[in-house]
Amino acid sequence: MASNRPAPEAPFVPGQGPETFAYGDRGPDEGPWEEWNPTEESLRPVRGRHRVAKQRGGGLARSSTVLGVGVMAAVGAGGMASANTGKPPVSISLPDLPSVGVPSVGSLFEDSSVQEETPQGSATALSDVGTAAAPSGRDTPDAGEALRNRIMAQAEQQQDQVEAKARAAAEAAAVKKAQADAAEAKREAERVAEAKAAAAKKKAEEEARRKAEAARLAELARQYTLPTSSYTITSTFGQAGTMWSSGHHTGLDFAAPTGTLIKAIHSGTITEAGWAGSYGYRTILTLDDGTELWFCHQSSITVTVGQKVSTGDVIGRVGATGNVTGPHLHLEVHPDGSPAGIDPMAWLHGKGLNP
Repeated sequence: MASNRPAPEAPFVPGQGPETFAYGDRGPDEGPWEEWNPTEESLRPVRGRHRVAKQRGGGLARSSTVLGVGVMAAVGAGGMASANTGKPPVSISLPDLPSVGVPSVGSLFEDSSVQEETPQGSATALSDVGTAAAPSGRDTPDAGEALRNRIMAQAEQQQDQVEAKARAAAEAAAVKKAQADAAEAKREAERVAEAKAAAAKKKAEEEARRKAEAARLAELARQYTLPTSSYTITSTFGQAGTMWSSGHHTGLDFAAPTGTLIKAIHSGTITEAGWAGSYGYRTILTLDDGTELWFCHQSSITVTVGQKVSTGDVIGRVGATGNVTGPHLHLEVHPDGSPAGIDPMAWLHGKGLNP
């Protein structure tokens, strides 16, 4: 069991030299003093008649006062002895008194056979009381530090949770954006593919139509032919001028030498052949769809009304009869026999012919 550590003592050898606290020899009741260190054994209650009455309140204060006065007297006496005799001072060792359960100082000077009774309610030795009371003061900062560390740990944990949630939210947003971008890229790729497919389809359809039209025109070209050869186009449809009674040209002029052969453009029936005033000698060929072809200014006619002709058959010759300035073939096209004609150039192009 731990005990209070004694105070340092001055060098002293018992039995040598004078041992006094004042002038003269030591009295029979002045010592020698021994160090007293209370232990559990010394403080154990005495069973028997030699019991000391229990300490009342205020005993510690009175005992401390008495002890202080005794210490001051002893120190003063020792100082006086040292000053007068020149002898070394005597060291007085006092026990470390704990804050509670200290016996009265008067009991320290009683007969050793009479011991003080331990206060009821406590069987702990004084040295143990001091030892047990000390850690409570030291544990207070440690408990505060532990609480602070626990609070800081909780704060860090909460901060980590917030950061983890933020990271999770950012990752979820990034994943969602990536998915949206991927979906948009997929849709864009599909739109591009559809546009390319539509363009390719349209191109293929146009190519097919062009080929079909070319085939149709080639077939028509075999069915249709130009009205003459070795010609020059001198006047076109709609051309304005005073030489025409209507104020503009109503047909297409093929200038050629007189006597150049005039051929049937397509198969049909001759519905008119003879003189036509300003048109000179004129032949009208009516096709199966009702379209009338007028061949004017001929020098001669080789067919008769009601005659069936085929594509390329000779129906007359180029001349300069009627209202003309020179030999040429004046060609007019009248759909369904209407008085107003259309552009013969466009009509010939529609038949696969290029005058």
